[in-house]
Amino acid sequence: MSKSEQTNLLETVDARTKLAGSNKMEILLFTLGTREIFGINVFKVREVSQTPKITKTPNMPHGVEGVLSLRGNIIPVIALSRFVATQEKPVGDTTSTMIVTEFSKHTQAFLVHDVDRIIRVDWDKVRAPESMLAGNQAMITAITELPDGKLVSILDVEQILATVIGEPIVPDLPKSHISSDTFMFFVDDSLVARKEIVSVLDKIGVKYHQANNGKEAWDKLQNLANRAVHDGEYLKDKLKLILVDAEMPEMDGYVLTKHIKSDHRFQGIPVVMHSSLSSNANRAMGASVGVDAYVAKFDPIILADTLVPLLAS
Repeated sequence: MSKSEQTNLLETVDARTKLAGSNKMEILLFTLGTREIFGINVFKVREVSQTPKITKTPNMPHGVEGVLSLRGNIIPVIALSRFVATQEKPVGDTTSTMIVTEFSKHTQAFLVHDVDRIIRVDWDKVRAPESMLAGNQAMITAITELPDGKLVSILDVEQILATVIGEPIVPDLPKSHISSDTFMFFVDDSLVARKEIVSVLDKIGVKYHQANNGKEAWDKLQNLANRAVHDGEYLKDKLKLILVDAEMPEMDGYVLTKHIKSDHRFQGIPVVMHSSLSSNANRAMGASVGVDAYVAKFDPIILADTLVPLLAS
């Protein structure tokens, strides 16, 4: 990719916040030296450039090639080819291009072979991978298809980052003291995020139902609402809070929140958005669809401090 093409790419990335709430996403396509195509949501991308000189440092975690200074900040440089099991042997340099990303309160560079282009897809065309591809080693959170029939594997970069830096230790947290016959609902497409959320909910003593993507979540929530109506109950007496991720296959968190807030059966039930996308623009987008709180991933104390008062209200 030429310098002018990289500039055009960054201009496209700067406009990405316009997509939030439209149930569309933009994916940056790249390769790792094979014919397989990978993608990352451009919401997470700060810039793309040729890889500069990397400073090697001792005792780096697996997959970290070293560090570099970027505008005064020292960031880790991670070789994605170390984490993704491809079907072919990579050909050529798999570290020639650098994608600088920012999510979950961390900034890091991912090394790839080449960056292709940005495509725009509907979330309902983005599918969760089959179970055999969804394990920790696959590092794939979703799959979509290009017009020519080629598949794009969207990486679970949160899982990769957790593998590099380790998952946070969840300390003792204040109990919620809500009734034992009540529960909350959460949805997240990332395996590592679901594990982290469950660890917090177990610590604060909250029962929960869960889903793995927005469409599944909406289906399950409607079933809960229909059951409450059938039983002559108010759903809010049992379901105390809904926690949603922002970017998910099939239906994003913004559209899911719109559905919840426009359905009178969910009246009085707070919705919290829990996302690795923590910019002011994303927070504003969450507020525009009616979320009651926005929490950046992943700080267990902040998440608990947000949930406990809302659960008790």
